[in-house]
Amino acid sequence: MAADRLPHEKGFHISWDQIHRDSRALAWRLENDGPGAGGKWKAVVAITRGGMAPAMIVARELDIRTVDTISVKSYSHQDQGEAQVLKSPDPELMGDGEGILIVDDLVDSGKTLELVRELFPKAHFATVYAKPKGEPMVDTFITGVSQDTWIFFPWDMALQYVEPYRGTD
Repeated sequence: MAADRLPHEKGFHISWDQIHRDSRALAWRLENDGPGAGGKWKAVVAITRGGMAPAMIVARELDIRTVDTISVKSYSHQDQGEAQVLKSPDPELMGDGEGILIVDDLVDSGKTLELVRELFPKAHFATVYAKPKGEPMVDTFITGVSQDTWIFFPWDMALQYVEPYRGTD
């Protein structure tokens, strides 16, 4: 992102309706792609926190009842740092990742997915949105956005009154 531009100046605002539609589209794209009988996935693992809403929607759409989480911290506010695992999913469930669908809201630099992929190399990685630097780390995504776009997710936003561009009425 340009140093003279604030994040909101090239922002992509996502509503709850939009994340729901895009997460359902992700589920439809993943239907019958699992390695199990009939293309079924063993489980969905959400990368917390951003992947929780999309993972819940994907799990519902694909009728996957086993859902777990992996907590990876790679951001502090809007600055990216070294990715680290804070909470791991059930090791017995995970194995090497075979048959596991790992879901996140966004792949940005790819650092988070790279770390999780090292842990579970045979898992399938799916995100709703993807930036070019991170695309090589994701197997399936719905919408690509430019690297310098800041995505505003609905769980980070609040509804509030906005003054009209012109006038005061």
